[in-house]
Amino acid sequence: MISLLNGTVRSIANERVILEVQGVGYSLLITSATSASLTMGSPAILHTSLVVREDSLTLFGFLDEESKNVFELLQTVSGVGPKVALSILGSLSLEDLARAIAQENVGVIEKVPGIGKKGAQRMILELKGKMARTSSHASQLMHQPPWREQLTSALVSLGFAPKDSDNAISSLVARLQSEGIDPATVALGDLLKDALANGKGAR
Repeated sequence: MISLLNGTVRSIANERVILEVQGVGYSLLITSATSASLTMGSPAILHTSLVVREDSLTLFGFLDEESKNVFELLQTVSGVGPKVALSILGSLSLEDLARAIAQENVGVIEKVPGIGKKGAQRMILELKGKMARTSSHASQLMHQPPWREQLTSALVSLGFAPKDSDNAISSLVARLQSEGIDPATVALGDLLKDALANGKGAR
C-alpha cells in the first residue's frame, strides 16, 4: 500500500498532479484546493490513498493525513465512491463537513455534485458519531447544538432511553428540514411536543 509520497511536482492540473519520486512519476487525483497549494518544480509531500479496481489502480493525494482518513471514511457510505468522496472534500472543508453531519444539515451536503438530498441524508445517518474518531477538527465540532442538548435532556427526563431520544430527535429534524424549517428557529416546547407525539413508539 502506498500511503505517502515525497517528491517534486512535475505537472499540475486542476484535479491531477504528477509527483516525481526518485525518477518515477506518480499521477494522483487531487482537489482543486490541493492543486492551488502546489507549485511546479517544488518539493511536495502528499498523503495517498490507493483505490484498486479490476481494471485500474488510482492514487488520490491529500495535503494531510486527516483529509485522507476522512476520504476513506466517506467511501464507507452506501453509494459513495472515491470520485464522489473527493468531490465532497473539494466542496466542503473538514470543519464544514463535520458540522453539517453533527447538526444534521442536509442542505449543506446535498449541494455537493453527485450527492443529492437522499445521499446527504444517508451520509448523515451512516457517519454521525464517526467523524469525531477520524478528524481532530471534527472532534471539536461534534457537540450538539444547544436546542438539541436541551431536547435530549427533556426526553430522557420523561423516560426515553438516550438512544430512543436521539432517534426521535433525528426523525423530528428530518421532518422539519423536509418542510424547509430550521429546528433552531422552533420553540423548545414545540419541539418537545412534536418529538413526544411522534416518538411514543420508541420507548
